[in-house]
Amino acid sequence: MKRLALTALLLAAGWGASALAVELFPPPDFSGTDYEFPPTQVYAARPAWLEYLDMAVLAIGLGVTAWLVLRQRHRRWLVAMGVSSLLYFGFFRTGCVCPIGAIQNVAAAMVDDSYAIPLVVLVFFGLPLLASLFHGRTFCAAICPLGAIQDMVIWKPLRIPRWLDHTLGLGAWVVLALGVLFAATGSAFVICRYDPFVGIFRFGGSFRMIILGASLLAMGLFVARPYCRFICPLGAILRVTSRVSRHHASVTPNECIQCRLCENACPFDAIDPPEKPAGAQRRRGKRRLAGLLLATPIIVAVATGLGWLVSGGHLLGMQWESNLSRANFTVNLHDRITAERAGTVEGRTDASEAFYATEDPLEQKLARLNAQTAAIKRRFRWGGLAMGAFLGLVIVAKLISLVVRRTHEDYRPNRALCLACGRCYRYCPVEQQRRGNLPDSEIRQLDRREDA
Repeated sequence: MKRLALTALLLAAGWGASALAVELFPPPDFSGTDYEFPPTQVYAARPAWLEYLDMAVLAIGLGVTAWLVLRQRHRRWLVAMGVSSLLYFGFFRTGCVCPIGAIQNVAAAMVDDSYAIPLVVLVFFGLPLLASLFHGRTFCAAICPLGAIQDMVIWKPLRIPRWLDHTLGLGAWVVLALGVLFAATGSAFVICRYDPFVGIFRFGGSFRMIILGASLLAMGLFVARPYCRFICPLGAILRVTSRVSRHHASVTPNECIQCRLCENACPFDAIDPPEKPAGAQRRRGKRRLAGLLLATPIIVAVATGLGWLVSGGHLLGMQWESNLSRANFTVNLHDRITAERAGTVEGRTDASEAFYATEDPLEQKLARLNAQTAAIKRRFRWGGLAMGAFLGLVIVAKLISLVVRRTHEDYRPNRALCLACGRCYRYCPVEQQRRGNLPDSEIRQLDRREDA
C-alpha cells in the first residue's frame, strides 16, 4: 500500500511538472527595431541524487537528534548536531529546501491543480511534523539551521513576562496565516522572501534583509531565539503537534527533587512549575473558561471581520485603503494602469510599458486585466475571511490554554514551548547523579521536598 501511494505521488508530481506555463500577457513585438531579447538565464538542474541526499540527511538527523534528546540526554552532542545542521542545511544548502518555506508550496498546491510539489519539498515539509508527533520538537532542537544560528548567540537571556511571551507568540500564527494566504492566491512566497537569515547563509542579499537578520541575532543575545518563538510559522504548527507527541524531552529521568535549577536554566521559559489548583482556584478557572466559551463567537466574529476588511472587503461602510491584494502583481498592475489612465500618476513603469506594448487591442487587454484582477481580489476576500476566522480561533485556544490548568507535581517541560535544547540536563542534579558527577549528599541538600 505504501509503495502504491508513493508511486501515485511520483506520477502526480511528474504530471504537474509537465504542465505548460501560461503567460499573463504575451511579450511585446519588437520586430522592425534593433532590440534583441536577452538570453534566458537557466540554472542547471540539481542532480537528483543530491535531493535524495538532502532527504536522507534530514531523516537521519531527526532520528539522531531524537536519540540524543530522549536517550543520550547530552547537551554537548546536541550542540555538535546543531553546528553540523547549520553547516549543511544553512551554508552548504543555502537555506533551501526549507521545511518552513515548504508550507507555502503545500498551500499553493491545495488550491491550484496545476501546481506540482517536488518530492523533496513534500519530504521536508512532512518529516519534521511526523517527528514531532513521536519525539516533540526535535527538528527545532538541532536540525533547523535558523534555530541553530540563533542558539549559538544566546549569551545572557532575559526572562520575559509570561503574558508578553504568550502575546508575542501569536505573531508566528499571523505569519503562518499570511504566508498561506499569499501563496494560495499566487501572489508571493512571503515566508521565503522575508527569511531573515538566508542572506547570511548565502553571503549576500538585500541590505534590508541582512540588517533584519543581524538585528535578530543581536536581539538573540538577550532574548533567546526570537525568530523561533515569535515569528516562525512552522514553529507555530509544531507547538500543536508536539503537545500530543508520544515521547518528549524530560528534565530528569528519575524523580524530581524540585530544586528549580532547570527552571532557571531554561532560556525559553519553557519549564512549567508544579500545579496543584485548590478548590477556590478550580472554581475561578471554571468561571473563566465559561466566560471564554461564551465570548468565543464574538472574538471569532471580530477577527473574521478584520480579515475580510484588510483583504479588500467592505465592512460597515469601511474599506481598507491599502489591502493585501495589492501585493499581487496583476492587482498592482491593474491599479497602476487605472491610475495612469486617470492621470493621477505621471510616467509609466516597466510593467505598464510592457502591458501597452503587447499586440492585442487595448480594450481587449483592459477587459482581460479587469477580469483577472476581479477574480484575484475575490480570492483574497474569501481567503482573508478564512484567515481572520482562523486567527480568532487561535486566540481563543491560547486563552483557554492559559485558563485550563492540569495538576502535576514536578517541574516539567512545556510540550508546546520546549525546544529540546538540552540545557536543563546539565543543571539537573538527578541527571548529574545518574552520570556519576554528583554524590548523594549534595542531592539531599538540594531536595526541596525534604525542606517542605
